[in-house]
Amino acid sequence: QVQVVESGGGLVQAGGSLTLSCTVSGLDNDPLNLGWFRQAPGKGRDDVACTSWNSDLTYYAAAVEGRFTISREKTSTTVYLRMTTLTPEDTAVYYCAARRGTLWKQCRQYDYWGQGTQVTVSS
Repeated sequence: QVQVVESGGGLVQAGGSLTLSCTVSGLDNDPLNLGWFRQAPGKGRDDVACTSWNSDLTYYAAAVEGRFTISREKTSTTVYLRMTTLTPEDTAVYYCAARRGTLWKQCRQYDYWGQGTQVTVSS
């Protein structure tokens, strides 16, 4: 069974920082693109940041570029999202996801999804 498990969410004040972690299991023998997505209250799911199967490439949504950093050791099944200079607009459920294969499609066509972890940024 494929498992995608996020952790690290919580409450943080505006201007603060938080780091999310995600580990994927059940796909250890497959190359994986890994990514972070978020869904704010009343809104659809948005891309946040994604990294290619060997971590050579990254993509950041404009709303987070320069503030968030996705990191992963080569082909590791663990990926992190370091979030800094947080604002209330960053409040959302953050989801980790995986896409099988080596083809780089930024944050498109992800296959396996975690349950989400809540990040709440207070004013």
